[in-house]
Amino acid sequence: MRFSPFAAAGLALAITCAACAQDAPKRPMTFADLQAMKRISDPQISPSGKWVLFSVTDVSLDTNSKVNHLWAVPLAGGKEIQLTSGKGESEGRFSPDGKGVMYASAETGTSQVWMSPWDDATGKMAPGHQVTSLETETDGAIWAPDSKHFLFVSEVYPECESKAPAGPQFNKRNEEEANCNALKDAVEAKNPVKAHIFTTLLYRHWDHYQGDKRSHIFYASMEPGAGAPEDLTPASVIGDHVAPTFSLGGPMGYAISPDGHEIAYVVNLDKVPAESTNNDIYTLQLGAEPSTAKKVSTSPGSDDGPAYSPDGKWLAWRSQARNGFESDKFDLVVMDRVTGAIRDLTTRFDGWVDEFAWGAKQSDIYFASSKEGAEALLRLNPSDDSHVDLLSKNGEFGDLSVSDAGVVVATRMTVAQAAEVVYFEDGSDSRAYIEAYGKHPFMFTAEEQFHTLTHVNDNLFSQLSLSALESFWFTGATNTKVQGFIIRPPNFDPTKKYPVKFVMHGGPQTALGDSWSYRWNMELLAANGYVVVAINRRGSTGYGQKFVDEVSGDWGGKAYIDLMKGLDYAETKYPFIDKSRECALGASYGGFMANWVLTHTDRFKCIVTHDGMYNPQSAFGTTEELWFNEWEFRPAAANGIGVEQTKAAHPWDYFDKPNDQDPFRKWSPMLHIKDAKTPTLIIHSQRDYRLDVSEGFQLFTALQLLGVPSKMLYFENEGHWVLKPRDSQLWYETVNDWCDKWTHTNKYASGN
Repeated sequence: MRFSPFAAAGLALAITCAACAQDAPKRPMTFADLQAMKRISDPQISPSGKWVLFSVTDVSLDTNSKVNHLWAVPLAGGKEIQLTSGKGESEGRFSPDGKGVMYASAETGTSQVWMSPWDDATGKMAPGHQVTSLETETDGAIWAPDSKHFLFVSEVYPECESKAPAGPQFNKRNEEEANCNALKDAVEAKNPVKAHIFTTLLYRHWDHYQGDKRSHIFYASMEPGAGAPEDLTPASVIGDHVAPTFSLGGPMGYAISPDGHEIAYVVNLDKVPAESTNNDIYTLQLGAEPSTAKKVSTSPGSDDGPAYSPDGKWLAWRSQARNGFESDKFDLVVMDRVTGAIRDLTTRFDGWVDEFAWGAKQSDIYFASSKEGAEALLRLNPSDDSHVDLLSKNGEFGDLSVSDAGVVVATRMTVAQAAEVVYFEDGSDSRAYIEAYGKHPFMFTAEEQFHTLTHVNDNLFSQLSLSALESFWFTGATNTKVQGFIIRPPNFDPTKKYPVKFVMHGGPQTALGDSWSYRWNMELLAANGYVVVAINRRGSTGYGQKFVDEVSGDWGGKAYIDLMKGLDYAETKYPFIDKSRECALGASYGGFMANWVLTHTDRFKCIVTHDGMYNPQSAFGTTEELWFNEWEFRPAAANGIGVEQTKAAHPWDYFDKPNDQDPFRKWSPMLHIKDAKTPTLIIHSQRDYRLDVSEGFQLFTALQLLGVPSKMLYFENEGHWVLKPRDSQLWYETVNDWCDKWTHTNKYASGN
């Protein structure tokens, strides 16, 4: 490993801060502490390699708001610098020539692209100026290589497409479209009737209605007076679809080649996108008619996250094999841009490629992948896929970026540390041992290679008593090895008995592990005197695709057994657990599992079910992404792994079948609700269109009629997640109070 000359400065600062922290007494974390933390994301390396630009979100409980600003830190180590302080600035991107920073801002009331001159010597941004003034606003701007043009996304009216010739030399077309969109927005704003007419599916998505607009990708110039941006994905090309395809926290859906002559973008042109995950990669020569875009991906499943290699030889993207299964294995493929040949680089690697970035050397690709409760950072060589280098599996890595000099920058978090910016140096050949993962060996480096660059929350964290995540393994359903985790409460005393919050994660194809969260924060759940136990049950990522597949079609089966056996094991292994005072908590699929637990066992003192499926038959008709239920409620495959894959599942397909042959009834908590006895807190939100609020209302109604102690927390303006600061505060207060009440803890303890 080649350590840089500036490593010592960062390490010395970290050591100094750690030494200071040891002198101060520690205290449990509070909700106010959680909201006071600066939330770091999106690091970007300057072309000179001297600076890292990143975003920081500040939360205000007083104003019930969040605001984002741009910061920078020297890559050689040093103090962080806040660069902007307006009404909110994000998506900062250095121009390729290093002379400017492009960013998003709503300073003038709507989200637009702004530009500021950049002083690379001092690391400062001059006052910015607004570049775009679109009525339809902008999002996700990225530079073209010439530092004069850029791509972005805007929500437009498909019918506003002009019949004038396309291309930058025909600006009349672009002006006509911009004026049409502005006029239609103005008319809509004045219309007192607020109604929608639907003629196709996917009319609403997660927390908003689709309406009449569709997202399109645009190409624009930084030059003053250059005219309106050009729509590269008009309705005449993509129809009533959106480009790029909606991706919840996934990779960017468009890229531009190093020579600036071609773009690649993601679009799903299937007739009913609500039933399809068949996203495809298209390429388009800039300046050509948009109709000449060419489909280059070939998989029937999802293809996304296109990225060109620095030399322009390759186009890489993530690829799934099965259409309709959003949690199929994400492979990394590369296409030779000359021959069009596509090669899967991770076919023998039994994990997901969650995100990736090209290295400075053309032979390297860095990627993040879930592995046994961590989000590991790995490296592979497109020319030699016989092994994968595992650089670190300590914590969760994301937001990867690589400099021309080969320095890899990322964010890193753990369960006891919010995200900070870290860096690695490229080129390590140090391999200490081989660790198998499926058919693909890991070459694990001799030591953790990252160095921390930012320390924006060090002072606050130095005051808090936080516990490290502890891992344990046990035998789950079908004699399968399953991993669990435990977090001890602050100021832990091993001679005492502690109540338990048993957290069941969602997905179902996600995982819990060594990462920080501002919603279900494990440290905060433990802070008021609880042991937190969590199990990466069947369906969890990071244990191979077979383990992932085994939850589909079997929602209350092996996953439920894994959870109960995991808790049994924890109760035996950790004598400080008071198994007479346990509460089960879950959201999304974890909310379904909380409902399943409620109707299948009396071992818990209380239940917290957030946005959970209660009646799969009604949930099918009220969700928006139909492919999810159409896949997850197919009958189990004959071999017991995953589902039968030839036909999408619909509730009416099973009307003449007995319950045990109908997955919608077989895994329905509603049909077992008469067995419910445990006090239950139901949480659901009006704008949750993935799992409609009616699921929560149905459960609350049933429990009230059955006389089961129950309470419902209903949010009018939240979606699948509770994001507004004061709503989040009420969420934590209500959840903690419910657990305290039924476990006789804190103010409900005997004698209080």
